[in-house]
Amino acid sequence: MDNIPEQWPVLIYCRGGLGSYGGVNTVWLEQFVQKGYIVFAPSYRGNEGGEGRDEYGGRDAEDVHAAYRLVHRLPFADSTRISLMGFSRGAINAVHTATVYNEGPDKVHKLVLWSGVADVERTYHERTDLRRTLKRVLGGSPRAVPEAYLARSPLSNANKLSCPVLIMHGTSDTQVNYSHGTRMYHWLKRGGANVTFHAYGGQDHHFHQRIHEAAVNNMFDWLTAP
Repeated sequence: MDNIPEQWPVLIYCRGGLGSYGGVNTVWLEQFVQKGYIVFAPSYRGNEGGEGRDEYGGRDAEDVHAAYRLVHRLPFADSTRISLMGFSRGAINAVHTATVYNEGPDKVHKLVLWSGVADVERTYHERTDLRRTLKRVLGGSPRAVPEAYLARSPLSNANKLSCPVLIMHGTSDTQVNYSHGTRMYHWLKRGGANVTFHAYGGQDHHFHQRIHEAAVNNMFDWLTAP
């Protein structure tokens, strides 16, 4: 047991979905902790018995901020290696947190966007099955409340990111179009950010098991690299 470090790197996993749909994937948590990380998966308000209402990256963003502050205070967590992973809609919450904690000793170490939403207005237009829900949660359509969609879109906050970013996206994603990943990548690249893109050919929103396992390995290789 002598080779076990006193402090461990941390990965805060921001789940996708909305409300009871698309909750924390516990199988993923088991895979992640096997990589030698503390894994924290905050539950957004209004879920799992919590108070309030999940606002798809609105005030629920504070729930991820609170998780980030909490792990910073854990004596067994390495505060210099606290990274964020946002899956699908979780990219909204992860990017928001990384833009808040983007300098000084509290700075986010690295950020992973896996099948992540980049533009919420584009999601509204692409996902006709989500339009009613998005209008209810955000207070209207993009035409009626453009500021609500803009505030939640990672693209609109990309210029505030200062940590290295890894984008992972399947080219055949039917829930969050592949263009979300490519647009985020090119936007960050043009701004001079340290950004890496992993495209997974033929993969949908959730990858096939063998490809998923390879993607997890690739993600942690990137996270642990200097």
